[in-house]
Amino acid sequence: MNNTILIIEDERRISEWIRIYLERSGYKAESSFDGQSGLVMARSLKPDLILLDLMLPRLNGMELCRILRMETDVPIIMLTSKGAKEDRISGLEGGADDYIVKPFDPDELVVRVKAVLRRSGGSVQNILTCGILSLNRDTSRVFLNDKEINLSHAQCAILSVFLHHPNIILTRNQLIEQAFDNNFEAYERAIDTHIRRLRKVINQEDFKPIQTIYGAGYKLVCP
Repeated sequence: MNNTILIIEDERRISEWIRIYLERSGYKAESSFDGQSGLVMARSLKPDLILLDLMLPRLNGMELCRILRMETDVPIIMLTSKGAKEDRISGLEGGADDYIVKPFDPDELVVRVKAVLRRSGGSVQNILTCGILSLNRDTSRVFLNDKEINLSHAQCAILSVFLHHPNIILTRNQLIEQAFDNNFEAYERAIDTHIRRLRKVINQEDFKPIQTIYGAGYKLVCP
């Protein structure tokens, strides 16, 4: 089996209890105890499934689910409190694949995990898309209208940031920070040159997704 499950749960006793049962059932399990660290681990670990508590410090589960849904189709099972019907509905509407109410039986949890993994095929599509444009996060290959296009390392890094944050205005500093880890040995305005070259490659007559928001930055407009 060896699917990897990421547990994002701030109650360490519950997290450890879940981890033990998952590992006894043949899964690999990793734990995170707050929303912000959970987001970092989800991006680096690329788990096959995430168990996500709603009430988390630093970044709540609902917002974390929303961010993850913009980046990946990893299956997510929400862990909710008994009687929190509105939270369960909001979680499913926000992109969760299933939910389980605390306190829960460990055997039921394992059954839910197996069922969601079976429906998803047990693997995650690491493809980011915007209309006719797509980026494979594993291989860094970019496709436009199903035809592969060649981008420089800098252009691909910038595009990846845009695709992770569709329809959100990003400042030049945010693009530099996220695309280059702040290791950008040039003036802030140099990012404009990379974006201009990126546009030349991806723009089509009816597809010009990168908008300049004057006085603010840039935005990738996606359906």
